[in-house]
Amino acid sequence: MNHMEDIQNRIKALRIIPVVIIDDAANAGSLAESLLKGGLPCAEVTFRTKAASDAIRKLTQYKEILLGAGTVLSVDQVKAAVDSGALFIVSPGFNPKVVGYCVDQKIPVFPGICTPTEIEMGLEFGLDVFKYFPAEAFGGLKTLKAVSAPYGMVNFIPTGGIHERNICDYLSFNKVIACGGSWMVPRELISEGRFKPKSTSRTPFLPNLS
Repeated sequence: MNHMEDIQNRIKALRIIPVVIIDDAANAGSLAESLLKGGLPCAEVTFRTKAASDAIRKLTQYKEILLGAGTVLSVDQVKAAVDSGALFIVSPGFNPKVVGYCVDQKIPVFPGICTPTEIEMGLEFGLDVFKYFPAEAFGGLKTLKAVSAPYGMVNFIPTGGIHERNICDYLSFNKVIACGGSWMVPRELISEGRFKPKSTSRTPFLPNLS
């Protein structure tokens, strides 16, 4: 099994990727502990703030956490993320330079797509899992099913407008391996230091799918 397959399988097992915007890397440790206590050992730290690289570096101390970098817009950001310890890269759109660099360096990458054209661009790079973004704004699950219909070999990680009321609908679609979202890790709660999970008896972020 190669590194990309391993990361995909870990994401598929988790079913949800917390999308984290962190303004102060000093909060990274508390965030990690909260995610672990809540039963969700994963974080996609976005490069929307200057603290992203330092936060990723601090989170690498928690080996149980599957750690990725999001909102990656350039090759330089890919390098910074990987140097800090990120195991996978997520971008909001399809940037051929970013994707090409990741593929060449064997770095797992999930570029954002929302059209058949972008899916076919990704297939040319050998990719078969994409971030579907912005999921709800672009038509939601109905559009995803229509767009993905010709591509039986492709799977998706919908992100954008996903929350606890619609995640089960997305996860019920067999081409969705996981969903990304920020509702369980709101930026303001991280900044305020409010890290206590709602429950430790089961994952508080994911509805009961049984």
